[in-house]
Amino acid sequence: MSFAVRLNRFLGALPVYQPGRPIEEVARELGLPVAGIIKMASNENPLGPSPKALAAIQKTLPQLHLYPDGNAFYLKSKLAKKLAVDPANLILGNGSNELIELAGHALLESGDDTVVSQYCFAVYPIVTKLFGANLITVPAKRYGHDLSAILKAITPRTRMVFVANPNNPTGTLAKNADVMRLIRQTPAHVAIVMDEAYIDFLDEPLDLLPLVRQGKYPNLILFRTFSKIYGLAALRIGYGIGHPDMIAALEKIRQPFNTNMLAQVAALAALDDRAHYQRTKANNRAGLKLFEQAFTNLKLEFVPSGANFILVKVGEGARIFQELQKKGVIVRPMDIYQLPEWIRITTGTPPENRRCLQALKEVLASQRSG
Repeated sequence: MSFAVRLNRFLGALPVYQPGRPIEEVARELGLPVAGIIKMASNENPLGPSPKALAAIQKTLPQLHLYPDGNAFYLKSKLAKKLAVDPANLILGNGSNELIELAGHALLESGDDTVVSQYCFAVYPIVTKLFGANLITVPAKRYGHDLSAILKAITPRTRMVFVANPNNPTGTLAKNADVMRLIRQTPAHVAIVMDEAYIDFLDEPLDLLPLVRQGKYPNLILFRTFSKIYGLAALRIGYGIGHPDMIAALEKIRQPFNTNMLAQVAALAALDDRAHYQRTKANNRAGLKLFEQAFTNLKLEFVPSGANFILVKVGEGARIFQELQKKGVIVRPMDIYQLPEWIRITTGTPPENRRCLQALKEVLASQRSG
C-alpha cells in the first residue's frame, strides 16, 4: 500500500545530517575488533569526560525515577555566575543543535531568508529548509567566512545570519574586527547566531559577552556546548546566551524537560574541573601542531584550525576515508560539505594521532604506487 499521509512539503528538499560513523558499526561492517578501532571523526574529546562529571553522574543514578529540573536552576545559576550574566540571559538545550532549531522556530517563516557561509555547519541549511526559508550561501574566503560579503547579502527579507567561529568543518577563525563590524552593521531586524561550540580551544578568543551584558545588541545570541572540551557529547547539553527577550522567545518553544538530570549534574561538575579542561586544551594544541607539521612534510594542503580538528586535502576523500577505516581509523569524509578531496580529522591522544598519521601515510603511498 502506498504511503498516503500528507507530509510537510518542505521535507522533500531537506538534506539529511550524516554523523561520524560509530566504532561498533565499523567493527561489524569490516569484521574488526572494537578495541582495535579509533574514532577521529566527530570532534569528541579524546581524554573522555571530566572525572568530576563521572562522579556526579554516579552519585545521581539512584534518582533516575525523578524528572529533571525543567528550568535547570543550579546549572543556569552557576553558568550565570561564571559568565557574569543574569540567568535571564541563558537557555539550556539538548546540545546546541536543539538551540539552533529553537531559533528557527522562533524566527523563521516561509519565504524568509537566512544567510550562511559556504562550508558552513550542515545543521544551518537543514533548519533553514525545515521552516520553508530560503538559504543564501555566501562564497567562502580561504575556506572561511567572508563577513563583509555576508553583510552585503543581508536584505529586508533576511531574518537570521549563522556564523560559526571557529567554523566547522574548516576550523577557520574570523578576524575579531570583522566579527565586530558584522555585529555593529547588521540591521536590528536580523538575528545574529554566533555558534561558539569550539571557542574553548582558543587561547585568546573574541569575548562577545560584554555585548550581551550591555544589552546593546538584542539581535545577538551565542551558542555554546559541553560536548567538546568538557567531553559530554553523549549527554547532549548546550547553552545559549542572549538578550532576555530573545531567550524568553526560545523558552516558549523549548520542551519542558529538554536537558536530562544526568546532563545537568555532569555539566555542573565539569565546570569545576579546570584540570581536565586544561589537559584537553593542551592535548589539542599539541595534536594540531603534530598534524600541521606532518602534513607540511607530506606536502598536503591543510587549513590551519582554531578548533579540535583539522581539514586536509588528500585527493579522493571518500576513498581515503574507506581505506583508513580498513586500518581501524575512522575520520570524516567531506563530500556533504562540497569538499570531496578533503577529510576532517579530530585530534586524538598522542598515540591515536601517530597511528592516524601512519595509516594515512600508508594509504597515500598505496594510492600513488597503484
